Amino acid sequence: MKAWLTAHRPLVAGAMVLVLAGVAVVVFALLRPAPEPPVAAPSSTSASPTTTTTTTGSSTPPTTTAPTTTRTPPPAVPFPESLRGQDISRLPTDRKVVALTFDAGANSAGLPSILRTLADQRVLATFFLTGNFAQAEPGTVQAILAAGHRIGNHSMTHPYLTRLPDNEIAAELTRAEQVLMRTGADPRPLFRFPYGDRDARTIADVNAQGYVAVRWTVDTLGWQGTTGGNSPQRVVERTITALQPGEIVLMHIGSHPTDRSTLDADALPDVIAAVRARGYDFVTLDTLLGEGTTRR
Repeated sequence: MKAWLTAHRPLVAGAMVLVLAGVAVVVFALLRPAPEPPVAAPSSTSASPTTTTTTTGSSTPPTTTAPTTTRTPPPAVPFPESLRGQDISRLPTDRKVVALTFDAGANSAGLPSILRTLADQRVLATFFLTGNFAQAEPGTVQAILAAGHRIGNHSMTHPYLTRLPDNEIAAELTRAEQVLMRTGADPRPLFRFPYGDRDARTIADVNAQGYVAVRWTVDTLGWQGTTGGNSPQRVVERTITALQPGEIVLMHIGSHPTDRSTLDADALPDVIAAVRARGYDFVTLDTLLGEGTTRR
């Protein structure tokens, strides 16, 4: 055997080389990692209809479509055609009723007393407010509303409207209305001219904006203050002297700029008592529109 291996050594060596090579091939095949699956192509399906997608590297962020809501105020209460072209100085009634009205454009110094008196006496009134006043004192406007009183438009800045062109008059009413609306007050369709300054043209402009112009039967002149020689008793006397069915009384909620008096607020309890003593009741200016009494 040894002799045979010695004689055939080259053949044996070759056979061993072949065997080892075969073993190596088998081992390599077993140890090689399995190939990865192919990468799927990008889908051609579009993005959600409420989302806009962007490509990589774009500086524009994704956007979504959000629903929008618009708040539209209710339509204004129309005023009777019979009131068009007028600056109403008295309620058109034979009833023994009086409308107390208060203008506000400066300050609200007398308002706490006025609201307290009106509440105690169960009387409602109408307050004409400027846009500037409402903008500066939104809480005051809300206090008037919370007490159940009626609010009217007194322009935005309290100018002499006869000195303004038509477009500026319209802007004065519109801006004031917008400010009042933001506080929760709807002044339509009641308007009072600042300083009582009006003519046929400006009344027509006010009507064109959907408002009826409301003046007064008597001005108490409480706004003149003690400096102007006025007093609470004089306020009462002027109101009662002009007393008649449908009387509209003009008062103010602010204090005198110099003497700081609040004569209208001080006189109000006696005004109400004197009017009632003569058999009269109280209403708001909504009576012009055929609406409710203000007795609570």
